[in-house]
Amino acid sequence: MDLKISDKVVFVNAASRGIGRAAAELFLKEGCKVAIASSDQTKLYATAVELKKSTGTEPEWVVCDLNKPGDIENAVKAVSSILGDIDILVNNCGGPVSGKFDELNDNDWTDAVDQVLMSAIRMTREVLPGMKAKNWGRIINITSISVKQPIDNLLLSNSLRSAVTAWAKSLSGDLGEYNITVNNVAPGYTLTSRLYELAVARAKESGDSHEHVLASMAANVPLKRLARPDEIASMIVFLSSEPAAYVTGQTIVVDGGLTKSTY
Repeated sequence: MDLKISDKVVFVNAASRGIGRAAAELFLKEGCKVAIASSDQTKLYATAVELKKSTGTEPEWVVCDLNKPGDIENAVKAVSSILGDIDILVNNCGGPVSGKFDELNDNDWTDAVDQVLMSAIRMTREVLPGMKAKNWGRIINITSISVKQPIDNLLLSNSLRSAVTAWAKSLSGDLGEYNITVNNVAPGYTLTSRLYELAVARAKESGDSHEHVLASMAANVPLKRLARPDEIASMIVFLSSEPAAYVTGQTIVVDGGLTKSTY
């Protein structure tokens, strides 16, 4: 299938590893002009070098702490000055701290709001003028299956990723007239460093090994395995494509059948 996004300008956040990195790689293979961002310059540069080896094209890269509004503004300006106005924005971020309600303080909540919700809002605000001027745009938010089926001990993530989902649904109604689509991809258990960290945390609570925790997660999935980052990235890229132009305001779950919800 021809996705018709060659030469589109793509900006992927939190792309030094995991799903963000996988998405950047697939966009490069589609012939897009790609910029990646992360708060860790060392990992970001290493990822850019690795992507050049795997795709033949090195992405632009910019250091950006998504909790800092100034970093977001500067990052978009830097990418736009080099590649042009951004056509496809992938809002991605690391997960906020785990914990139950009485384990979380106001600072935890404030940080999570900035990290998960406000980063997507601020980044989108910066790219929208260019998208509107072109009368074309794609905004993809990476959330979690927790928006359909909350995950134990992830109160912050459950709450804020659900907020992103509601915001995106509302925004999609406002932007349809500009030929800009807004969708969410909700991954299930995916083999990333974030999942490994969660498995280690659960293992400490249960006294089990993290390997057994990961195996138990896989056993609960109907497909009996954890997802690869590129499998999530494939949905991100498709929703960014021209063939997906009539899909907007949706949350697409990619979880191997794990979520029990029927809607």
